[in-house]
Amino acid sequence: MSSLPSRPADRWSPLYFLASVGAGGIAVTFFMWLYHWVAHPGQPVPVFEDVALAFANGGAATQAMIVTAAIGIAVFSALNLRYLAWNIGRLAEFRRSAAYAGFIASNAETQLAALPLALAMSINVGFILGLVFVPGLWGVVEYLFPVAMAAFLGVGALALGQIGRFLGRVLGKGGFDCAANNSFGQLLPAFALGMVGVGISAPAALSGSAVVSGLAFVLSSFFLVASGIMALIGVVLGMRAMLERGANPDTAPTLMIVVPLVTVLGILMLRQDHALHVHFGLSEGRGAALGLLARLFSVQVVFALLGLVVLARQGYAGRFLTGTETSAGSYALVCPGVGMAVMVHFLLNKGLVGAGLVAKFGVTYWALSGFAVALQIAMIALVIVLNRRHFGLARPPAPVAAG
Repeated sequence: MSSLPSRPADRWSPLYFLASVGAGGIAVTFFMWLYHWVAHPGQPVPVFEDVALAFANGGAATQAMIVTAAIGIAVFSALNLRYLAWNIGRLAEFRRSAAYAGFIASNAETQLAALPLALAMSINVGFILGLVFVPGLWGVVEYLFPVAMAAFLGVGALALGQIGRFLGRVLGKGGFDCAANNSFGQLLPAFALGMVGVGISAPAALSGSAVVSGLAFVLSSFFLVASGIMALIGVVLGMRAMLERGANPDTAPTLMIVVPLVTVLGILMLRQDHALHVHFGLSEGRGAALGLLARLFSVQVVFALLGLVVLARQGYAGRFLTGTETSAGSYALVCPGVGMAVMVHFLLNKGLVGAGLVAKFGVTYWALSGFAVALQIAMIALVIVLNRRHFGLARPPAPVAAG
């Protein structure tokens, strides 16, 4: 068997679900173009009719932007669903293997939270596909909101069940290896809960029904708080172990998982604020969004710099991106870039433009938008590199010299 060709992805890990999550995140970055650059009067988000009208009436640059965004959404949504299906199949095989019992008795058990994280991302991707490519969707969207909320609650129940089993084991019987927890891998459950919460918060911001909006507000608030608590615990435990032993090179990219988590929770809070304003008459003024987003972006910058410093010190790129070593944890590098790109779009459009500090479609506006697009392009390039390294053509292992 040792002579058979293999790919790194054939040595499966739950972290490969992040390949699906990353592809879905890139699809979201393309939707940001339409969301912020295409007029959508009458509803909070652009729909097929808005995009078609902008394409028909726009110039060559607008048409090129729309075509590129549509292709990007379609391609990366397809990759998102493809890798989700592949991972679910491999997880089913893994659960039947002898290694599974030892896996769920270790710290790594929380890596299984990558499944609900990926499921929640794919539901969000499905909603984007409907908005962009399905004519007349907005006319029936109120019927879809309860269905979407039920789907997200199902994924949330899966995540909570996983977290409950893990905490029940380690708090009831002990066995958590604090010394081996030298990464932010334990933040995956928080990320999963946050992704569920941001999905549930969509009806809070978009529904015309105060009842649906209020219910979504309450439910998303639970996942917001639960995610925040789990994140706080994970950061404290991870930092304690890393200060003593240094960061685990294999999972060092998780040092920046706070970046996409903050983006997800930030969007969740923006949606909740919109719901309070539209349905319940509560408004904090046009500077409120700027204050919130500027603080959240600052948190992202701090953790991004922390992660980059550690990765540079360990020579991560030379080992795992261009060298001979491979790690499924490398896919954790995609989400921070995607998360920061999305946050820059929101900080610019909802924060700086909303507060009147930057003129929409002015020189400064496009310069800042260009930074978000540059991050997006970098993450697309990273995904291409990682997919080739992990899912490319299988190669036979190097021969072992006779001793």
